[in-house]
Amino acid sequence: MSKETKQFQTESKQLLHLMIHSIYTNREIFLRELISNASDAIDKYHLLSLTDDSLEKTNDYEIHLDVDKKKRKITISDNGIGMTHDELISNIGTIAKSGTLEFLKNQKNKEMKDSDLIGQFGVGFYSAFMVAKKVEIVTKSPFSETGYRWTSAGEDEFTIEEVAKEDRGTKITLYIRKNEEEENYDEFLESYKIRSLVKKYSDYVKYPITMEREKSVPRLDADGNEIEGEYDTVIETETLNEMVPIWKKNKNEITEEELNDFYKTAYYDYNDPLFHIWTDVEGLLTYKSILFIPGKAPQNLYSEKYEKGLQLYAKGVFIMEKCKELVPDYLRFIKGLVVSPDLNLNISREMLQHNRQLMKIQKNLEKKIVNELEKTLKNDREKYETFWKEFGVNIKYGIYDGFGTNKELLQDLIIFETVNEEKPVTLKEYLEKMPEDQKEIYYGSAHSKAALKATPQMDLIKSKGYDVLVLTDEIDEFMISILGEYEKKPFKSINKGDLDIADDQEKEHIRDLETKSVDLLTSIKNVLKDEVEEVKLSTRLKESPVCLVSGDDLSFEMEKVISQLPGDKEVKAKKILEINPQHDLFKAIEKIHAEHPEEIEDYANILYNQALLIEGLEIKDPVDFSNKMVKILIKAAQIGETNGTNIKND
Repeated sequence: MSKETKQFQTESKQLLHLMIHSIYTNREIFLRELISNASDAIDKYHLLSLTDDSLEKTNDYEIHLDVDKKKRKITISDNGIGMTHDELISNIGTIAKSGTLEFLKNQKNKEMKDSDLIGQFGVGFYSAFMVAKKVEIVTKSPFSETGYRWTSAGEDEFTIEEVAKEDRGTKITLYIRKNEEEENYDEFLESYKIRSLVKKYSDYVKYPITMEREKSVPRLDADGNEIEGEYDTVIETETLNEMVPIWKKNKNEITEEELNDFYKTAYYDYNDPLFHIWTDVEGLLTYKSILFIPGKAPQNLYSEKYEKGLQLYAKGVFIMEKCKELVPDYLRFIKGLVVSPDLNLNISREMLQHNRQLMKIQKNLEKKIVNELEKTLKNDREKYETFWKEFGVNIKYGIYDGFGTNKELLQDLIIFETVNEEKPVTLKEYLEKMPEDQKEIYYGSAHSKAALKATPQMDLIKSKGYDVLVLTDEIDEFMISILGEYEKKPFKSINKGDLDIADDQEKEHIRDLETKSVDLLTSIKNVLKDEVEEVKLSTRLKESPVCLVSGDDLSFEMEKVISQLPGDKEVKAKKILEINPQHDLFKAIEKIHAEHPEEIEDYANILYNQALLIEGLEIKDPVDFSNKMVKILIKAAQIGETNGTNIKND
């Protein structure tokens, strides 16, 4: 047969340009696509040989790569099914016609229909033109007496001619483009680059991917001893891929050490993972997954640059490094991989046609992870507390995110420090130790447990013996607001509103004192009218002179967090100044107000700024506060001297 020139059987030039420049976004995947096609070709031959006695039965399958840097060539060879003249025209000459899909449609044998054939779109081959100025295919089918050479420059035509080829299979040669202004094609002529691409994308292709490699070995003398300083260069054929992926091994035969080594190698971590979770699901949705929770949170876990996601494989071929749809935001720290034969890939295999399958897998994986954490919390508290130290804030975020849709799923995973307990407790454990007269779950915000214990708002709580959850993370109060209650026990902040736990006699006593001190309280309120909503005598203070609490809606902690968010946010918590009527300071101010009412402004400002300092809030004018303190100290000293002189004269 003479050489024949044919046109592509579609609007070829425009469509091929689209294939090369629009569908594929990453040039290096050309090798993945050609290796995948070679694997498909071997699969086809092997499956047909099971039922066709005319075909040789063999397991000596191989995909061989060769790089010729001088001639700027890459070749990919396989000993699979090959192609006839008509198949070349049909499968390669018609863009987007899939030989694999056609093959599957024509098979009645269930084993064939369920095989790991992946090239279902017939366009992966054309990714070769992203890096090659010309592509040549030499192929022979076991059903053809001769071989054929297909050649094209990736424009609007191709040629086919007969060639002598003894063995079945296909050899594809890529003539690599020269470097352009912004494109480096030379890198694909480096053997180390080809090896790395095989490792990255095709490590788990089930047939050996081989390549020749030069190696220096010591030269031997006639007796077989090494000659010092002299070496020979030999060429060895090495297998580049692992072939049997870890998920295809028997789970019971894989040691924890092997899993840890796999994790550290695959995800570039020096530390062993804290958890590994293995899932194998078959049914309406079939997939396998191996998930890892790192031993340490990545340093950039909470930065904008951190990318969540799991590695995604379809039938052993690497599709995506970080498939974010497989992981909810609050589990962004999870590492691992998912393998599924059921994914609907788009024609470039780079993205997914529909994500409903992914969302189902995500929900299944989420429940699996939560179940593992629940089991660990129950059976290995020390390990769980290690996890919580690294990733507890993520679980809290999971409750807050989505307006509480995960509340029921996650609330029993939270552990809190409390002012009374040495070890963190769950909400269930907190309830189990609540006194019978306690009606609410108390919490307080502070930068540490010690700081919360020292706050004035703890006075009455301590006298009652109630425990208080310690909230130290910015997300905590937002999470509590979403929870609302736990097992019908509402949450109550010791920093907000009225605690309403004083006994009736004490409440009546405070009301009487407020009636008697109404002029003083009104004077202080008038001084601080731009700062506080209310000035009142406190039922919660026992030892401390003063405290600042917020209204029942927005807390001071929420105000601080919201004020740090981008944008102009004039959100302010309602401030209530509470004064301890039993404290000597209040009695002194009462006396000053009665004798020198004009001085109440300084004392009111000092009380308020003292309360701000205790609460960790900013003082507007520190210099003015300092001057007023100095003024009062000097006056107190002068009064002391006068009293001393009077005593001496007496």
